[in-house]
Amino acid sequence: MLKLYTHPYSTYARRVRIAIREKGIPCEEIMVDMAARKHREPEYMALNPYHRVPTLVDGDLALYESTSILNYLESLHPQPPLIPADPKAAALVDMHMKLCDIQFTRQAGAIIFPKRFLAKERWDERLFADMRAEIDRHLAILDRQLGDDDYVVANQYTLVEVCYTPFVAFLDLMEVTPPPRVARWAERILSRPSAIETASDK
Repeated sequence: MLKLYTHPYSTYARRVRIAIREKGIPCEEIMVDMAARKHREPEYMALNPYHRVPTLVDGDLALYESTSILNYLESLHPQPPLIPADPKAAALVDMHMKLCDIQFTRQAGAIIFPKRFLAKERWDERLFADMRAEIDRHLAILDRQLGDDDYVVANQYTLVEVCYTPFVAFLDLMEVTPPPRVARWAERILSRPSAIETASDK
């Protein structure tokens, strides 16, 4: 059976947990006690030298980058599909997954992590403002691309939505007001059972 090393507060691990639920994949989820620094113990670092989560283990294979894990799960369990069969649509999914991390999650993480886990006096409000400006520009582009569709690619729920879900959950925390179509899309993907079941209490 697949093993997923995870933590309930990890946004990137939540992506994988969402995909597992969407696909109904049998998987043992192992919580890594990061507060107790279990992620820095030799046994875990032998699986993941970057001492982060998620890590997916399948026999002698260990994967520790969330989008690579998502693509691997899709190849192992293609039904129900989270990547369209059409090559052009599949390429768009791949592009939007990468853009999510380049144009959104890096900037979001610079706000989300301090606001969740650091005392307010350690917050860098100037950095937050710069990151919000980049996020606003990206979401404006995404809003235009969504148009009247419910989902980003081929008007179907794909790995694009899986990648965005853990981060759009924190739009309010980031003090980001998304454009109208992105707001409706975010509400739609956050209302899925897979998103509700993996939501964090922090």
